[in-house]
Amino acid sequence: MWDSESESVGGRDYGNGVLTTSKHGVKTEGFEQRGQSWFVATDVPSDFLVQIGDVSFHLHKYPLLSRSGKMNRIIYESREVELSKIALDELPGGPEAFELAAKFCYGIAVDLTATNISGLRCAAEYLEMTEDLEEGNLIFKTEAFLSYVVLSSWRDSILVLKSCEKLSPWAENLQIVRRCSESIAWKACANPKGIRWQYTGKPPKVSSPSWKEMKDSSPSRNHQVPSDWWFEDVSILRIDHFVRVINAIKVKGMRFELLGASLTHYAVKWLPGFMKDGPGTVLDEGSNSSHSNSSGGSSWKGGLHMIVAGTKDDPPPVHTKDQRMIVESLISIIPPQKDSVSCSFLLRLLKMANMLKVAPALVTELEKRVGMQFEQAALSDLLIPSYSKSESTYDVDLVQRLLEHFLVQEQTEGSSPGRQSMYDGTQRGNNPNAKMRVARLVDSYLTEVSRDRNLSMTKFQVLAEALPESARTCDDGLYRAIDSYLKAHPTLSEHERKRLCRVMDCQKLSIDACLHAAQNERLPLRVVVQVLFSEQVKISNAIANNSLKEAGDTQYQPIVSNRNTLLEATPLSFQEGWATAKKDINTLKFELETVKTKYLELQNDMETLQRQFDKLVKPKHTSAWTSGWKKLSKITKMTNLENHESGSQNIPNAEQTRKTPRRWRNSIS
Repeated sequence: MWDSESESVGGRDYGNGVLTTSKHGVKTEGFEQRGQSWFVATDVPSDFLVQIGDVSFHLHKYPLLSRSGKMNRIIYESREVELSKIALDELPGGPEAFELAAKFCYGIAVDLTATNISGLRCAAEYLEMTEDLEEGNLIFKTEAFLSYVVLSSWRDSILVLKSCEKLSPWAENLQIVRRCSESIAWKACANPKGIRWQYTGKPPKVSSPSWKEMKDSSPSRNHQVPSDWWFEDVSILRIDHFVRVINAIKVKGMRFELLGASLTHYAVKWLPGFMKDGPGTVLDEGSNSSHSNSSGGSSWKGGLHMIVAGTKDDPPPVHTKDQRMIVESLISIIPPQKDSVSCSFLLRLLKMANMLKVAPALVTELEKRVGMQFEQAALSDLLIPSYSKSESTYDVDLVQRLLEHFLVQEQTEGSSPGRQSMYDGTQRGNNPNAKMRVARLVDSYLTEVSRDRNLSMTKFQVLAEALPESARTCDDGLYRAIDSYLKAHPTLSEHERKRLCRVMDCQKLSIDACLHAAQNERLPLRVVVQVLFSEQVKISNAIANNSLKEAGDTQYQPIVSNRNTLLEATPLSFQEGWATAKKDINTLKFELETVKTKYLELQNDMETLQRQFDKLVKPKHTSAWTSGWKKLSKITKMTNLENHESGSQNIPNAEQTRKTPRRWRNSIS
């Protein structure tokens, strides 16, 4: 594809990268340096002194006048009759670039490389070495080398862009930065199979590798090239040039996840302490990551990548002002698509932004981005210290704002299902599990920050009540946070304790949490009663549902299908220190089974008594024989009553009558 890695050495029709000229007024064998001064090796004494900083050049006027328009103006427009000394402190490229330009004026061969071409091109522009003075002047030749050699090479484009950091604004005005950025972007987006690769394991060389070495070290064409091969090389650039390259790559159509990964790689390399858990990270301010090797450092884990020779030194220390510029620039070029970068990266960048006092508008934009992916956040990344004059250790207000951005996004997508997200360009969808994950995250965060004695109860309560009730299927995590807050704030009044406990729903507590709450002396008595009552209601419902299930009700649906589902949101820390309560839990379960058994026995006894009662109140069918005996008994009772009334008048007759044998009569039946 592009195979010009060695063209600066063995290149095209530009003197093999060596500039020469056949016309010069003074014959010389070269330049020689004596301390901080340069002298021309010739028999003709020098008549002109050029001072650039601490370095002085003892030269001759005629070679400079014949090729530099600026020297012509300075000498001929000077008021001095015989001008013999000038200072060029503003010359881009410094003494090194002027040395090469002076050699070119004297006809000495100049070796053009990727490390000196940008400075020499800017110096030629400053000295006005145009074609009007001489055909094939320095501007023409350096421009040709840039266009045909440098821009066709990946390595040279990186090196030239790196060297442009000290040439502002000349390199920008001469379009060197733009052309190198577009060249890098085109090569990064192209098919990497055509690139001449070098193995990372080989130590980088100071000089440019020769064509033979590159050919021998190139792997086979069938070797798979990693998609992140360009990360390390691009990350050696200064942040403003890195932004130019990323924007150019974005225009070329690079995948957004690769762009986000390159931003992460750059942040890890240039922001000290960005990845606390990362290997080889230095947390001291003003130092860089220790694993940030040279441009082609051997510690890069991307497999194969292009080795940028000549930049073996580690990047310079990054100071606070530069760090602020890096953070602001990274925020501005984050791809708009959701999941282009991880939520952990966004939160750590947000932490750095608050620490470095980044522009408020960029911080707000970054907070919105975090809100779009808040369900992916980790607790360790949310524990952001409060850098303002706040009473709390952690920035609880920041987490509150992040949660509000998340809820606004959820509400927007829920009300407008067909609406596309302003950041991701695709419909995100209303995921009910996202709120549950955020609820568990918020509960864990509240548990951590509740240990801060300076945290106000209002902030705790506002953050706990920010989520809707449907977000929590179990309030064990919230109960754990409340208990932790009460433990850290023992001076709360009874009214404040009641108000704090209102954020918790006692009916959503698990059995373990209810048992702990029933024995928790820090809770108000009213809350303990509510917990016991809700647990009793659960037991009654369980008994009723069990009875319906045993009766064969096909429509039976358990209240909670699985206890593990109920305890899904319970923090693991809840089970710590409750070993002694396990026996009471087992006893409670046994008593529950006993109550169920007694309840079934009482139900059977009640059914038996009901049947007996029905038999007693049911009317009976009598026979004719039984009816006759009832009539006879009634007549006998009436006869005895009449005899009792007449017995008082004739007692002797009655006695005789009783003595007379009683005669029975035949029954009418």
